[in-house]
Amino acid sequence: MSWPVVILFAVAAALLTFAFLVIPVFSHTSFQRVGETMEAWVFFAIIIMTNCKKPMESALKTFVFFLISQPLIYLLQVPFSWMGWGLSQYYTYWFVLTLFTFPAALIGWYIKKKNWISLLILSLMLVLLTITYASAFQSAVKQFPRLIVTAVFCLAQVMLYLYAFTGNIWQKLTGFFVPLAAVIIMAAVQPAFELNATLFLPDDPILTDDAVVVMADDVDMAHITIEKTGEDSMIRVQCDRTGTSLFEIVDGDRTYRYEIKIFGNGNQAAQVEIIPQESSPDE
Repeated sequence: MSWPVVILFAVAAALLTFAFLVIPVFSHTSFQRVGETMEAWVFFAIIIMTNCKKPMESALKTFVFFLISQPLIYLLQVPFSWMGWGLSQYYTYWFVLTLFTFPAALIGWYIKKKNWISLLILSLMLVLLTITYASAFQSAVKQFPRLIVTAVFCLAQVMLYLYAFTGNIWQKLTGFFVPLAAVIIMAAVQPAFELNATLFLPDDPILTDDAVVVMADDVDMAHITIEKTGEDSMIRVQCDRTGTSLFEIVDGDRTYRYEIKIFGNGNQAAQVEIIPQESSPDE
């Protein structure tokens, strides 16, 4: 894979991810997850690694691919997000991931050798994909067809990598059962779902110390409190299950109305969305 192709690939991946993140029809779907989770980026990285002739070439080109694509995704999003440049708070994770791609791709190139060392290296990716598959499939069963595309995509990757990067039937069986065992063990020890998050409100109200939260319905779904008042007003959301609820913030003569949606991904929270409703200045 030549350098111009790597650069074009990075730009194309960033544009596609940007579209999935900002176009409403993709909201809370498997496609939006391209900008939130790793399974698609594992696939992109393996495409680059397996099309390089040397380990160092693999490391450099994979690193540059992420170095171009990840900042570009955030720069494209800024004009379309109510958070503006505040989106940079989410970049820390992807910045660390980008730095990690250099040694990961340097070692990952050796999956092409199709030996037991290759399988050991590949197993890290297989475990990640199998865990994601199991979680997405569980979510699809509960809220079909939500995340069914993610489940199918992760399972297809596992099957493809076992076919392409293992040399014999024993390696294939090991590559299949080790990730499966990891999923079973994690399911057995996984703690109960719990969310405790501090969030900005989407319409940026400037709350005073008199502001109070009133749950409009299903008060047991989430416990919401005022975390901070003033120009950077924030709320704290605590809950132990997914769902949708309405709440109001009453601040003197002003009432702010919101809908909160907590979307599940297996036993973990995939995303919290707060949607402003019609507010009243003279309640």
